[in-house]
Amino acid sequence: MDFSIAGILALDGLTNGAVYALLALATVLVFAVTRVIFIPQGEFVAFGALTLALFQTGKVPGTVWFLLGLAVLAALSDVVGGWRQKLPSRRIAQNALRTLAWPVAASLVAIWAAPKGFPLAVQALLTIALVAPFGNLIYRLAYESLADASVLVLLIVSVGVHFALVGLGLFFFGAEGFRNPSFWDIRLSAGPLTLTGQTLIIFIASVALIVLLWLFFERTLTGKALRATAVNRAGARLMGISSNGAGRLAFTMAALIGALSGLLIGPTTTIFYDSGFLIGLKGFVAAVFAGLSSYPLALVGALAVGLLESFGSFWASSFKEVIVFSSILPVLLWRSLRDPHPEEH
Repeated sequence: MDFSIAGILALDGLTNGAVYALLALATVLVFAVTRVIFIPQGEFVAFGALTLALFQTGKVPGTVWFLLGLAVLAALSDVVGGWRQKLPSRRIAQNALRTLAWPVAASLVAIWAAPKGFPLAVQALLTIALVAPFGNLIYRLAYESLADASVLVLLIVSVGVHFALVGLGLFFFGAEGFRNPSFWDIRLSAGPLTLTGQTLIIFIASVALIVLLWLFFERTLTGKALRATAVNRAGARLMGISSNGAGRLAFTMAALIGALSGLLIGPTTTIFYDSGFLIGLKGFVAAVFAGLSSYPLALVGALAVGLLESFGSFWASSFKEVIVFSSILPVLLWRSLRDPHPEEH
């Protein structure tokens, strides 16, 4: 291996690592706030990429019908819950309509816009508007009633949600794979390295989102409330912070990050309905490097995973996934020796 090949592999690894960093940050965020090890994070990536791909073909994406189905189930949950709590009928109706408002509005716009052939940027915004609400709805339907359960129970639920989303993804999107067009068709050469416009967009979007997340948690009251919930759920409740509201917001942010990751990675590889699992799992490996608690370490871990994958594919392409996932073993061993009896909060 000479310097030029190493540079190309490093660039490829850092590009993938930037996407894994977003997924790792989302995984850490969800676990910190809700204690959920959210295995289906990668499904949001696949949904984002496939939704944009179907917009490109002029078809109404299956995301629309999937979103409406989840919204109806959540609205019915609101009605049943309000009836059990003996809330006034007007209050129950308001809660149900509030649940349905955004999914129905976004779906109607998507149905109208799909055959119009709008520019790629507009279709990307519509994709985010459709996929981001999935986080809130999935949390309400699968996790909210189990918010105080053990981490193991929540993990088992996550496995079930993952299989459900993969199966529903096959039903709504089909088995065909798609590769989206690049958002920026430009090529810049720097010696042996060639930077494409999509690579630059991945770096710029990843850095911008990381900075925005930092500003959100450091400078906004809502972000500080999420941090308080992550530190001490019981204490946050005593201070008037809704743990259910924090969980819904965390899952919504995770879905938005996943959708954006799907838009970024879609032009670089062919995405199928089940492609999100491996992509999300690599983000999870990076999050484990950070102990599921540190955002900066999650970023460093994601870049390390990207580089390990890139160089591993050069030396032993058949075993690149094994190399990446095996790297988690020494990290887990080190953490178990460092803190053999962690307390569950």
